[in-house]
Amino acid sequence: MLDGTELAPSVASDDDRSVHPEIEWLARIPAPDRHHLDRFIAGNSFPLVEPSAVTFVYRGKADAVYLRLFMHGAADGRPLQRLNGSDLWYLRLPLPENARLEYKFDVVRDGSGVWINDPLNPRLATDPFGANSVCETFGYATPEWALPDPAAPPGRLEELSVRSPVFGEERRVRAYLPANFSKDQRYPLLIVHDGEDFVAHAGLTTILDNLIHRGEIPPVIAALTQATDRMAEYTGDSRHADFLAADLLPVLRARFPLREDRANTVLVGASLGAVASLSTAWLHPEIYGGLVLLSGSFILDRRLLHGRDPLFAKIADFVDEVRGDPLHPPRRAFVSCGAHEGLVRQNRALVRFLRRRGQEVRYTEPRDGHHWQNWRDQMREGLAWTLPEARPADYDPKVMHREA
Repeated sequence: MLDGTELAPSVASDDDRSVHPEIEWLARIPAPDRHHLDRFIAGNSFPLVEPSAVTFVYRGKADAVYLRLFMHGAADGRPLQRLNGSDLWYLRLPLPENARLEYKFDVVRDGSGVWINDPLNPRLATDPFGANSVCETFGYATPEWALPDPAAPPGRLEELSVRSPVFGEERRVRAYLPANFSKDQRYPLLIVHDGEDFVAHAGLTTILDNLIHRGEIPPVIAALTQATDRMAEYTGDSRHADFLAADLLPVLRARFPLREDRANTVLVGASLGAVASLSTAWLHPEIYGGLVLLSGSFILDRRLLHGRDPLFAKIADFVDEVRGDPLHPPRRAFVSCGAHEGLVRQNRALVRFLRRRGQEVRYTEPRDGHHWQNWRDQMREGLAWTLPEARPADYDPKVMHREA
């Protein structure tokens, strides 16, 4: 995933204690032996989480160990400290409560470093490139609605083959159909960029099953799209917008009973997929009524282009076109960007711009980074905000009001 390197606000804590009590106990032993270390490892879960702080622990022979946190668009290294000459290493960091982080250890031996997941931590988060260890700080919990619910009847996935004159090829697109799908009912449509990745790494089908079962969103059909070359196609390429409008939508409308009004046609995307969602809506404003934009790789300040991938210049060019275009985008947009992401300020600027254009925008800034499980955690609120008939019980109905 592309992300920037602009620093987001740093985390802080009022707690200035340098070590966790369990580490403090070990540190009192001048030369802890294997028995002491085994007892410490067996008696704890890692990392060690406490209010306002987390202690990361690695055990193994090394010349140095660094913590690589995927924050602010870079995986900066923070050195762990060796405990009294043993093979146990630790680092205590002040971190905000109710946050979620992904990390690796950089273990250096004989002058060479290898990045590994935390051997003491079984919690992993996958992405298209592999997996990272997960740290959940004090107070964070995976949302209940994102976990498998045996009571929620599952939808099904149906495969489509879409001929694309725009790209000159056949494309495979899968569609999510809700449980109890009926040809006699008309459904809202979600077009989900990187939809297969949302299913594999963010549990999208589970989320849809649960929210539909709970009555929080109406039964929907979701088209799960995957670009052949997302780096080119998702950065303001008009062919992508035309593919969705001219190639994919006619196939979906011929195959499924869809509501064809703008309010019930919503684009979803994360990272570059958010850029593709916005550009698609701007090029075909007559079709789309809602946007869910998660951690968008937007560039509104061209001064940030120095030293970056040329793709960001394409994105900046597209954003400039949007800002100079009098056409109005969809009326409702949900925008989210993790507080630990490099482009958080650019997403805030996008929200201000969209609101000036008359859009109804809900913005969230979770304590997370540029990760699929962050985007998972925002999906309920994003769909609730953009789908006309969504009815989450804990939403203010006045805030949730939509024009007919």
